[in-house]
Amino acid sequence: MMIGRNATADSYFILLGFSRWPRLEVGLFVVILIFYLMTLMGNLFIIVLSHLDTRLHTPMYFFLSNLSFLDLCYTTSSIPQLLVNLWGPEKTISYAGCMVQLYFVLALGTTECVLLVVMSYDRYVAVCRPLHYNVLMHPRFCRLLAVTSWASGFAASALHSSFTFWVPLCGHHKVDHFFCEVPALLRLSCVDTRANELTLMVMSAIFVVVPLTLILTSYGAIARVVLRMPSTAGFQKVFGTCGAHLLVVSLFFIPVMCIYLQPPTEKSQERSKFISLFYTVVTPSLNPLIYTLRNRDVRGAVRRLLGVEIGV
Repeated sequence: MMIGRNATADSYFILLGFSRWPRLEVGLFVVILIFYLMTLMGNLFIIVLSHLDTRLHTPMYFFLSNLSFLDLCYTTSSIPQLLVNLWGPEKTISYAGCMVQLYFVLALGTTECVLLVVMSYDRYVAVCRPLHYNVLMHPRFCRLLAVTSWASGFAASALHSSFTFWVPLCGHHKVDHFFCEVPALLRLSCVDTRANELTLMVMSAIFVVVPLTLILTSYGAIARVVLRMPSTAGFQKVFGTCGAHLLVVSLFFIPVMCIYLQPPTEKSQERSKFISLFYTVVTPSLNPLIYTLRNRDVRGAVRRLLGVEIGV
C-alpha cells in the first residue's frame, strides 16, 4: 500500500504514542490535562493583562503577548488529539488531520525560534542602547519583527511539510509518536529518504542553531554591560527581565536540539517522545509563571486592574 501523493480522504494514521505503556496512559492523561489547562489560563492571562493595562504597552510585553498566543496555538495543535488518544482505544488521525497538524506544529515551532531571537534583540537594545531604545524599537518596527517571525515560520513549514507528504509512505499506518512529526512519518516511507533527512538537518540548523547563536551573542553583549554596572539595583532589574527570557530559551532550545540534532535510533525515538512531551506540554505552561512570578510590572498591573474592578 502506498500513501502520499495518491492519498485519499479516507486515509488515516495510527498514533502509537505511549501505547507501549498502557498503565501509564491514564496518569499521563490527568497530568497533561492539568498542564494544558495551566497553559490556557496562564497565557490568556498575559495576553489580556498586556492588552488592558496601558503601562504594559511596551515592546517587551508586545512580544511576550505574541509568545503567549504562539504557545496557545502550539499546544492546541497537538495536545487535544493526544488527550483523545490517551482516553479511548481509538488512536487514529485522518490523513488530512495529520497533514494539518504537521504543518502547524512545524510552523509554530519555527516561529517560536525566530520570535525568541527577536525578544533577545529587544533586551539587547534595552540594556546596551537604552538612550536609543524608543527610536530603535518603534511600534511599527516591532510589528514588522513580529510579522516576520510568523511569516518565516509558516513559509518554512509550507516548504518542509510539502516535501514530507510528497514521499510515498508504504506498509502500515502506524506512526511511532503522539503527534505527526517529520522523522516519525519518514520512517513509514518505502523509498530513500536521505534527501528529506538532509533537508530536516539543514532546516534545523537554520532555525535552531542560527537563532540560538544570535541569542547567545545578544546575551554576551548584555553580560559585558551588566558586569560594568556600579549599582546592584540596575543589575537586579536587568537580571529580572533577561533571566526570565534566558530560562525560557533554555527550556525550549535544549529539548529541540536533543531531538532534531542527533542521529535517529530506536532508543532515541522512545526518548524523543518524552522530550517532545516536555516542550509541547510543560514548557508552554511554565512560560507565564517564569515571566510573571517575580515581575513587578505584572504585579502592579494586576493590582491596578483589581483596583479598577473593585472601584466599579
